[in-house]
Amino acid sequence: MIRFQDLRVGDIIQADFGGQRFDGVVTELNHEDRQVCVHNGDQDDWFEPGDLFVIPLDDQQLGRLGFEKLTNGDKSVKYMRGPFRLLIGAPDQFNELEIWYREDRRHIHHPIGVHDLQNFYHQMTKVDLSRV
Repeated sequence: MIRFQDLRVGDIIQADFGGQRFDGVVTELNHEDRQVCVHNGDQDDWFEPGDLFVIPLDDQQLGRLGFEKLTNGDKSVKYMRGPFRLLIGAPDQFNELEIWYREDRRHIHHPIGVHDLQNFYHQMTKVDLSRV
C-alpha cells in the first residue's frame, strides 16, 4: 500500500483491479475523497490508496526511466540521467542509495519504489521523471 500523501501526478505505481495488478501512471488526485486516478495505457480508473502498490526500484526500472548504467571497479554501480546520479554499493543492492544533483546529495538507507525516486528527482531538479 502507498500512502496517499506520498503520491504526485505522474508517479508510476501498481494498481490492483479485481485481483490483477498492472503498472499505471497517476493522472489525478482527489484530496477530498482520498482517491487516485490511474491510467493503465488504455483508460483511467479511480482507486483507493489500499489498492495501490510500490514498484520496487531495480536495474530494469532505472533502464525504463532512461538511466545509463556504469559499473565501477570497486563493485559499486552508478546510474546517470543527465547531471542526476544514483549510486548503489553493489549490483542489485538497492537498500543503500546515494543520489545527487549538483550540490544536493541525499543518502537513503532503505529500499525505495519508482514513485519515490520520481519524487526525489522532482524535488532536486524541478523536472518530472517519466519512462522513456
